[in-house]
Amino acid sequence: MGQDLRNWDPEDQALWKKEGKAIANRNLWISIPSLLCGFAVWLYWGIITVQMLNLGFPFEKSELFTLAAIAGLTGATLRIPSTFFIRIAGGRNTIFFTTALLMIPAAGAGFALQDPNTPLWQFQILAFLSGIGGGNFASSMSNISFFFPKKMQGYSLGMNAGLGNFGVTTMQILVPLAMTMAIFGGDPLTLQNSSGTLIGKIPAGTDTYIHNAGYIWLVFLIPLAFAGWFGMNNIRDRHVSPDIGNPVSAFAIITFMLVIGFFTAACGLWLMLPAGVGGSGFNVSKWLVLPLVIAATVLLLRLIPGQVGKSLHHQYQIFGNKHTWAMTIIYTMTFGSFIGYSAAFALAIKVIFGFQHVMVDGVLTHNTVNVNGPSALMYAWMGPFIGALIRPVGGMISDKMGGAKVTQIISVVMVASALGVAYFMQQAYASATPEQYFVPFLLLFLVLFTATGIGNGSTFRTIAIVFDKEQAGPVLGWTSAVAAYGAFIIPKVLGEQIKLATPEIALYGFAAFYTICIIINWWFYLRKNAYVQNP
Repeated sequence: MGQDLRNWDPEDQALWKKEGKAIANRNLWISIPSLLCGFAVWLYWGIITVQMLNLGFPFEKSELFTLAAIAGLTGATLRIPSTFFIRIAGGRNTIFFTTALLMIPAAGAGFALQDPNTPLWQFQILAFLSGIGGGNFASSMSNISFFFPKKMQGYSLGMNAGLGNFGVTTMQILVPLAMTMAIFGGDPLTLQNSSGTLIGKIPAGTDTYIHNAGYIWLVFLIPLAFAGWFGMNNIRDRHVSPDIGNPVSAFAIITFMLVIGFFTAACGLWLMLPAGVGGSGFNVSKWLVLPLVIAATVLLLRLIPGQVGKSLHHQYQIFGNKHTWAMTIIYTMTFGSFIGYSAAFALAIKVIFGFQHVMVDGVLTHNTVNVNGPSALMYAWMGPFIGALIRPVGGMISDKMGGAKVTQIISVVMVASALGVAYFMQQAYASATPEQYFVPFLLLFLVLFTATGIGNGSTFRTIAIVFDKEQAGPVLGWTSAVAAYGAFIIPKVLGEQIKLATPEIALYGFAAFYTICIIINWWFYLRKNAYVQNP
């Protein structure tokens, strides 16, 4: 319990049966709830902002969309340094420390949400710090990949990612419920518009404890930090973490590398955001800024001197492998879509179906509350729930059928469902009674979430087979880092298109990207002379 492991070889059947399986499972079952809380803290702004609208916080809809986008971009950027934490700092040290760090944004959000007059910039800082939870995925997946044999990679990584991603669903169910009770004291705020929870609508005029959205996670994070410290292991073998120092030095290295990610993310946000929400006002295109943020983060990490720099140079060999880039694009299709839609789903339901879209003096307006509209907080949890639940199943199916074949099937489903969602979005956003289009919109979105979940499992299988045991972990971290920018891109693009009254354009663009991924997956893994046949 908690000690370093040496000569760890999960492919050794004797070792696996004697003690390996028990050790691997213990690390997995501590990793899963830690990752779950990371996802919850990272993405809870998608739910919190809906309730801020309902409570009458003095912010524009476009300003609230920036909170989810800020957390999304920061979390994705922090995955780049997190990709390399395991080799440099060790699995146990990394999971304990990064889980403990989540207490900062959780407690901060609880404090700031008690006052509706809290300025926007404070919420933006807290959304920025919430990115720590997004970064944790890369180190968590890299760590778990070293504990299990290849034949169980689809299952083990699917369980870690799938159940870890239940943080999105858990958050979307728990946060609205926690807001209804005086769990942590404090003065309640009064709903100006009706809200809801999993079990039904909440009428306007009801007292709401929105600050519980932050404080509730401390209940889980504190014991999980202890569990990580006393129950997990560092693997000290050459291909995992051969040169880690004492825990304090490991924490210092992690902190320094996170600061680099924070710096590049902050620069990117400053270039993109309007001056009115704390940006430069230059409004530099996100399609230019994001590659610059990624490249700058990779370069600055490489410039770290000493043993850390040498270790990163060794791990950067993954960038010379063409499969790294193919799988980065394919994984962005699956996980990037899952995490991006999870971040934007609730607010999209609120904005598209919670308001009437009527012509006034020849201009289509979107400001009248739709009293017949669905409650976003009643339905938003369903998509992430299905996507996360189905992910281990996708891994197990892929262990039998092959990852690339499963990926190809779900890619076609994603194109079709995205086009369907786009159609019903278009109809709803031009209607005085948008609720009539909600059921087909919701069902197609659930199909889309299901496909992303299965595709996540299938890509894990492909990565585990295509790469050797030393590269598989860093590749998982790297691909998840780039894919996580979906948590920024999808809310940002959807918010921009909603502002232009053309939300369907966002989904048409995503469908076009999925089509490109179909071609890449076929070329690399399914055609007759593929580099690796249906791994």
